[in-house]
Amino acid sequence: MSKNQFVIGVDYGSDSVRSVIVNAANGEEIASSVFEYPRWRDGLFCEPAANQFRQHPQDYIDGLETTIKDCIAQAGGAEIAALVKGISVDTTGSTPVAVDNTGTPLALTAEFANNPNAMFVLWKDHTSVKEAAEINAHAALFETNYLQYVGGIYSSEWFWAKLLHVLRVDESVRNAAASWVEHCDWIPFLLTGGADVKAIKRGRCSAGHKALWAEEFGGLPPDDFFASLDPLLKGFTAKLYQDTYTADQAAGTLSAEWAQRLGLPADVVVGTGAFDAHMGAVGGQIEPYHLSKVMGTSTCDILVAPTANMQDKLVRGICGQVNGSVIPGMVGLEAGQSAFGDTYAWFKKIISWPVNTLLSQSKLIDAATAQALKAELSDLIIPELSRQAALLPIDEANELAIDWFNGRRTPDANQELKGAITGLGLGSDAPRVFRALAEATCFGAKSIVDRFISEGIPVKGIIGIGGVAKKSPFVMQMMADVLGMPIRIHQFKHTCALGAAMFAAVVAGIYPTVEEAMAAMGRGFDEEYLPNANLKEVYARRYNQYKTLGDFVAGQVVKHTAELQNI
Repeated sequence: MSKNQFVIGVDYGSDSVRSVIVNAANGEEIASSVFEYPRWRDGLFCEPAANQFRQHPQDYIDGLETTIKDCIAQAGGAEIAALVKGISVDTTGSTPVAVDNTGTPLALTAEFANNPNAMFVLWKDHTSVKEAAEINAHAALFETNYLQYVGGIYSSEWFWAKLLHVLRVDESVRNAAASWVEHCDWIPFLLTGGADVKAIKRGRCSAGHKALWAEEFGGLPPDDFFASLDPLLKGFTAKLYQDTYTADQAAGTLSAEWAQRLGLPADVVVGTGAFDAHMGAVGGQIEPYHLSKVMGTSTCDILVAPTANMQDKLVRGICGQVNGSVIPGMVGLEAGQSAFGDTYAWFKKIISWPVNTLLSQSKLIDAATAQALKAELSDLIIPELSRQAALLPIDEANELAIDWFNGRRTPDANQELKGAITGLGLGSDAPRVFRALAEATCFGAKSIVDRFISEGIPVKGIIGIGGVAKKSPFVMQMMADVLGMPIRIHQFKHTCALGAAMFAAVVAGIYPTVEEAMAAMGRGFDEEYLPNANLKEVYARRYNQYKTLGDFVAGQVVKHTAELQNI
């Protein structure tokens, strides 16, 4: 292949979107750009206390245009732009939105511009816990197990629970919605100039892992399954789709409008979208039976297995197993933790409260100095906590935590569960509590590995990608010690975006398969954390304490829920 071919990977995260221009010959990053969602940053349309997290589509559009144009400018302008051959996109998920007949999110219309129910329902929005519970109970009434390919439990983080919740609480959105669309499917539709909701190419990844689509069902579950759950869903499957597309297939080419807006050729091929962790696993050079852990605000853990090895094998309590959701010809299995980096961010926010709240009232320093001091301290807190926590002895009497601060994703999804910290005393300072929280996230990771192994899926190694993997040696070493397994850290900083770029190279025809793109464009690993054998026994005992405490917390939540239902 010619070295003068470039591809663009676009990675939509929870807080920002990142675009990269990559040399398709070798995976070298030519330019990258990040755009923070301004409405999200300002807390608009969200109610954290009610677990409501919504994002406005205009943030996504502005970020898409800004980052790609910035990358092109950094790379050299029109000369480089002329050599771009493909674009592929990954997003968080399940993050769906109600759209009209043209495929336009309702929030982009004047009537719904400020209505949170007309916006994208972010993956970590848990307003639909009740609906998820109803889906689980309802599915048990059917001879066919429509939850069998999503681990047997439906989550409030997923498509149908969110859709049903919004239909119930907002009649205006219900009446205006011609369909619902995942974020990862809508961006390619936008870029290709789509104007008919029925023409949206739905990704296999999002449909299989979050919306109950399965090859074995011939598509989505039948209308009767949904209509008997709630009459509001009657006929809704007809508004959705039957066919799905793997991410190595094209969604189309850039529309004339978007080619002009971005300064790119109109023949740039746009790939079918997928979720961030699934493309990130490819960017991180996933191997069969190696668990790829995308570690950011949450974790999304991806494992691939040859399709022939997965015949009639179902894994309980994970986030789905879908043929072709990661690499065509392999089954993609997804698990994860609902709060990972978010757990550390929560604790940082707690201990930063006096500085963030009171420093601006200081009579000793001016406002500009106060603001600069806040920013400086914010950057120092987690690194210093990590340094101090690493010096502490590991003992069974240490503080102990449960990592369900945003519910539990895997194993056995339950978004009603809560985090906990126990063993606190007057000697429990910030580093000791931080260490307990870090341990909890590592124990949560071990519970996922243990579930795969207990279900007959071997885990041969761990690949770490994402912000926490790159920035926190303390957490990564602890995880290797807890798991008793080496962890390789992929050297590419923006691994999800690199994975999207690899798919862009395939849809553009530069490489015939995902595996060949991964081999040519993979950047390798720059760090490996090896487990300390001397810590094996103490961490085994600590892990048993974690499981015992987790059982107690779960039991208390169940008891409390039952009491509320009886009131």
